Parts: sequence; C-alpha cells; structure tokens
Amino acid sequence: MALDRKYIGKAYGPFLYQVGLEKMREFAFAVSGGIPSAGFAVPPEGLDPLLFDQQAGNQSTYGSVIAFPTFPVVFAIRPFVAAVTDPDLGINLLMLVHGEQEFELFEVVRPGDEITSTGAIADIYEKAGKDFLVVSTASKNQRGQRVVDGAWTAVIRR
Repeated sequence: MALDRKYIGKAYGPFLYQVGLEKMREFAFAVSGGIPSAGFAVPPEGLDPLLFDQQAGNQSTYGSVIAFPTFPVVFAIRPFVAAVTDPDLGINLLMLVHGEQEFELFEVVRPGDEITSTGAIADIYEKAGKDFLVVSTASKNQRGQRVVDGAWTAVIRR
C-alpha cells in the first residue's frame, strides 16, 4: 500500500542531544579508518588534530576540538527515525532502504553543545513502484545558532 501524502508536513521532535568529546573523537577515528576502542594515542593517518586533540583545538580559532563534518548524523537522524517508525505511516522497516542524505552545515559542533533537532516530512512520492519518503531536519545549538539542516530519503519497497 502506498504511503499517504496527507502526512506531508507532519512534524517530529524536538530531540535534545548533548555532545560529548569522547563521542566526537570515536566518530572521527571510526570514519577515518582508526580503531576508537584502541584509544587515541595513534590517530589514523591524515586525521586533522582539530578533530580529536584538545591542545590543538584550544590553540585553534575554534577554541576547542570540533566535530567531524558528518558527525551531525548522530543527532540529526532522530526526526527521520521517528518518521519511519511512526505507526501512522505504517512503514514496514524490513522493506526500507536508506536512499540518500544531505547536510548543509552552518556552525561547527563543539564538546558540551546541546543540540536540538526537529524535522518534518517534506515529501512523499512514488517512483518505479516504490514509495519515497523525504524528511527535512533542522538542528540548533544551545545558543539558538543553526548548526545543520538535513534531508533524508527513505525508499520503501512494496
């Protein structure tokens, strides 16, 4: 059964996430080919010290370690997950494939930031016998600064 377009505009959130330095480091090491559980003594080759080293971060123009550019997936995904698991939509998760995601970054993420993410269903359409669900998200920090906007597309096979 096709997804009903009447759910376009349905909102999810707010969801609060407190950013931790260790989570940021683990993420940076993991996506850079390192082994987070092995500690941070030997960073992956080419990983910018701003993404894990407190001293380098403190001496930078940012004043602290900053998050890897794709780290927002950790917190910004919450409205998307809420949408695809929303019982009103009736999505069979076994038939769902992650189609695409996009980020537009506005502000760096620092340890101690409190990020609030909200989202809404931006589009529902059918193509090639499959349903497509697009969820737009917006995340702001504790100062009300726009951190990242996201667009998440799920493909639901029938």
